[in-house]
Amino acid sequence: MINWSRVRELRDEIGEDEFAEVVEIFLEEVESEIEILRHQSDFHNLEAQLHFLKGSALNLGFSDFSTLCQQGEVSARQGQNSLIDISAILRCYDQSRSVFVQGLPDLTTA
Repeated sequence: MINWSRVRELRDEIGEDEFAEVVEIFLEEVESEIEILRHQSDFHNLEAQLHFLKGSALNLGFSDFSTLCQQGEVSARQGQNSLIDISAILRCYDQSRSVFVQGLPDLTTA
């Protein structure tokens, strides 16, 4: 669900203080886009939304979530929005976020 190697790599690349800031910004930006996705009924911008979420997720190691976003992005690009399971994407994000937040204290002590 979470690629902890990627998370450690990012933390090591940018340092502990910057990492905390990146996590905060990531969660704020992604949460904002997730809320739009949760409540929208018009999916005209779905490909771009899923592309943004996929890229953000990859940067912070949300591997399963990123994969679902990528699959949805491809379907949206092909005009097959009906094949995209938005609820599965949202559930995966919620689960990934929970696992990530719970695992952060262990990461900072490693």
